[in-house]
Amino acid sequence: MAAERLVVIGGDAAGMSAASQARRLRGPDELSITAFERGRFTSYSACGIPYWVGGDVTDRDDLIARTPEEHRARDIDLRTRTEVTEIDVAGRRVRALDRESGEAYWTGYDKLVIATGARPVRPALPGMDAPGVHGVQTLDDGQALLDTLDRTEGRRAVVVGAGYIGVEMAEAMLNRGFGVTVLNRGEQPMATLDPDMGRLVHEAMDGLGITTVNGAEVTGVRTGPDGRAAAVVTDAAEYPADVVVLGIGVRPETELAAAAGLPLGPHGGLLTDLSMRVTGHADIWAGGDCVEVLDLVAGHTRHIALGTHANKHGQVIGSNVGGGYGTFPGVVGTAVSKVCDLEIARTGLREKDARAVGLRYVTATIESTSRAGYYPDARPMKVKMLAEYRTGRLLGVQIVGREGAAKRVDVAAVALTAGMTVEQMTALDLGYAPPFSPVWDPVLVAARKTVSVLRKAGSA
Repeated sequence: MAAERLVVIGGDAAGMSAASQARRLRGPDELSITAFERGRFTSYSACGIPYWVGGDVTDRDDLIARTPEEHRARDIDLRTRTEVTEIDVAGRRVRALDRESGEAYWTGYDKLVIATGARPVRPALPGMDAPGVHGVQTLDDGQALLDTLDRTEGRRAVVVGAGYIGVEMAEAMLNRGFGVTVLNRGEQPMATLDPDMGRLVHEAMDGLGITTVNGAEVTGVRTGPDGRAAAVVTDAAEYPADVVVLGIGVRPETELAAAAGLPLGPHGGLLTDLSMRVTGHADIWAGGDCVEVLDLVAGHTRHIALGTHANKHGQVIGSNVGGGYGTFPGVVGTAVSKVCDLEIARTGLREKDARAVGLRYVTATIESTSRAGYYPDARPMKVKMLAEYRTGRLLGVQIVGREGAAKRVDVAAVALTAGMTVEQMTALDLGYAPPFSPVWDPVLVAARKTVSVLRKAGSA
C-alpha cells in the first residue's frame, strides 16, 4: 500500500512543527512528507531578528532551531528556495517553482498544510520599494538590512510605525549607533496599549534619545541621485534617512489560498476549526501567521502574528495529520516587548476593544514595584486593569515598567483564560519573597483597586 502524501507549504514555525509532529506519529512507510520553503532558512525565530540586527544576538544561526539538513535527516523531503505558486484543490496538487533552476512542476497531495506566514505591510506610496527601505520578517530580510547598515556611511535611521516591530527595530538601530526617528501614525506608540499607557512608552523613548513623532502620516520616501532612500516624507515634514525600516505591522500571506478559493476571515487570514482544519475542507489544514484565531475574551476572530501561536498550531496540525487528536481553542491576546530597559506587556482587551464589542467596563491603574520597596533594585511599574461592569469579569491588563514587570502579565493571561473575576483574582496564591515581589503582587494590587472601583460604581 502506497504511503499517504502530506504536502506542507512554508518551512518555518507552523509548517515544520506540523511536519515534525506528523513524522513522530507516522513513519515514512505510512506517510511521505514534502515541504516547500521559498527562502533559504527553516525553523527560525523571526521574533529574534530585531535582537540580531541590534547586536544582542551575535550569530544569525543562533536563531535557527533546526536546519534544512536536520529536517531531511528525519525523512522530510524539504525543498528550500522553492515557492508554491498555485494550489489546485480539486486536483489535490500544488504547483511549485524552483527559484534556483527555474523549473516548475506539480506535486500531488492527500493532505495539505498551509503555513505561508505573514508579510510586512509596505504601503503603495512613492519610493517605498527603493533600495535602503527594509521590511523585517524573515532571516533574509534581516541579513539584507544588516548589509545596508554595513554599507551606509550616514547614521540616520527612520522607523515607520511604532508597534512591536517598530519599537524593537528603533532599539536595534539605536544599539547600532544610529540616530533614530520613529514616525507614528497613532496618538501614542504601541497602539496595542491604551493611549495613557502608550504615553509611558513615548516618554521612555524620548529619554533614550529616540525622536518619536506621533500623528505622522507618511506620504512617501524621497530618493537621492543614486536612487536610494534619502528621506521619509510626511504630510507635515521631511525626515532625512540613510536607512528606512518599516515597522507598520504584517498581514497574512494568503493570496495563494484566496486564489484557490479557500475561506478568509475579516482580517484576511484563513479560517479554521478548533483542529486547525480549513473551514469546509477535510484534508487541508492551516496554521501560523496566515490564519485568524478566536479571541476568547472578545468572542470574534483576530489576526495575531506570534511564534508561540504558530508552534502550537503546528503541533495540533501534526497530531491530527498523524492520526492523533489536538485542538487550539483560541487566544487572549498576550504579548510582551521592550525598548531598552522598559518592559511592555498586555493581555485581553483595550478600552476601545471592549467598546467595539459592546462591553461596559471599569478601569483601574496602580503604581507598584517589582520587589519589596525596601529591597535593593526594586523597579517601578504601572498596571492598568479592565473589568466588566456588573459581573466583574477580568477583561484585560496592561503593564509598563522596568525589570521584572512584563512577565507578570502571564498571571492575568491565565485568569482571562479561566474566566475569573477580579475579586477572585485578589485571592490568588502567588509566590512572595522580598527579592521577587511586594507582599501584594502588583497584579493583585490592581485587582483589589478594580474591585473597589466596581463597588463604587454599584456593580459589585
